[in-house]
Amino acid sequence: MPRVLIVEDSRTFSSLLSRRITEELGHQVVVVDSKAMAEDLLSEDTEFFVALLDLNLPDAPNGEVVALVLKHDIPSIVFTGEMSDNLRDQFWAMSIVDYVLKQNMENVHYILSLVGRLERNPDIKVLVVDDSKTARLVLGELLHTHRYQVLEAANGLDALAILQKNPDVRLVITDFNMPGMNGAELVQTIRQSHAKDQLAIIGLSGAGGGGLSAKFIKSGANDFLNKPFLNEEFYTRVNQNIELLEYIAQIKELAEKDYLTRLYNRRYFFSTGPKLIAAQTRREQGVVVAMLDIDLFKKVNDTFGHDAGDAVLRQMAALMSARFRASDIVSRFGGEEFCILATDINTADAGKVFEDLRQAFEANPATYNGQSIPYTVSIGLCASPLGGLEEMVKAADEALYMSKHEGRNRVTMSAMSPPGATE
Repeated sequence: MPRVLIVEDSRTFSSLLSRRITEELGHQVVVVDSKAMAEDLLSEDTEFFVALLDLNLPDAPNGEVVALVLKHDIPSIVFTGEMSDNLRDQFWAMSIVDYVLKQNMENVHYILSLVGRLERNPDIKVLVVDDSKTARLVLGELLHTHRYQVLEAANGLDALAILQKNPDVRLVITDFNMPGMNGAELVQTIRQSHAKDQLAIIGLSGAGGGGLSAKFIKSGANDFLNKPFLNEEFYTRVNQNIELLEYIAQIKELAEKDYLTRLYNRRYFFSTGPKLIAAQTRREQGVVVAMLDIDLFKKVNDTFGHDAGDAVLRQMAALMSARFRASDIVSRFGGEEFCILATDINTADAGKVFEDLRQAFEANPATYNGQSIPYTVSIGLCASPLGGLEEMVKAADEALYMSKHEGRNRVTMSAMSPPGATE
């Protein structure tokens, strides 16, 4: 469990923070109320991924606790009742994560959002592109303070090569003036293969003013920063761009995934499936559509309750997700009906693959509240592209009807599947 250190002499404020962090983020919180106690604790235990530090403690009235905690390489968020310009500059120079004024409940919410951000950031890759090694070092240190994974490139061509090897990079920060390919040209090239909802780009420059900012944005950048910039502004821009990508991903998942099973939904199946079939056909690789339906599912709900029925659906979904690849589409069509589009599968082997799946359902009852809930599944297959996805689904659905009609808990291959397919 991620651990958070709070150093705060106000029991009311530390209790509020501790409770909110535990309840809303699920982290373990350790609270001490003085610099001396923090020093004793850190002499034996430094396993904290973030520290929340009050700048005005009885034994450290001028923020001395910050230097103590940063000495142990623990990212630190400081909070105080007031912050002068000189004090703010002093602590930014010490590479803090951020500062927060203790003014109202909204600021407590901001602290929680920062803690959540720091927990997620180690999984996020940021590529810094600049021909100046010093500039890359400065930007890298700023990003490391917020726990981002940092990759570096000295020019545009190196950056493109790194993106090719690291398709999961989520943010590129690029300077404008570089040899061979300037920043705007790099942005244009990146946008040929990386959409704005997948990869954010921030342009940087110390010259050019508003015209250069417009050039970056028109080339496909999400944002722009003039150099020199304040650390506070840099972190705000970086975090906002990352959060926007996360919001887009969440909205996309809500639109494409079934809320209960987290499988793809019917809409995604029919919007993506035709492209997948077309690609498989061009490569002369097999494709199979399978319709699956839980046998006598109403009896499961009536006997064990609808929550138990949901548990069966979730376990079934987990089993299918584990057995099929990311290149396949496993979807819930509604109720107890599922559809799978399996790619690169030998038509002659399709019957065996789904017979093994049927047996796996039968051999692995769901569990709910300590109860074992057995269930079986009927399956219909279509292993021929026919006239497209809708015809394949129709053929698989007719084969599913035959499985039900002939006694359930069996796999039936569509009569429209090619010779060599097995039942």
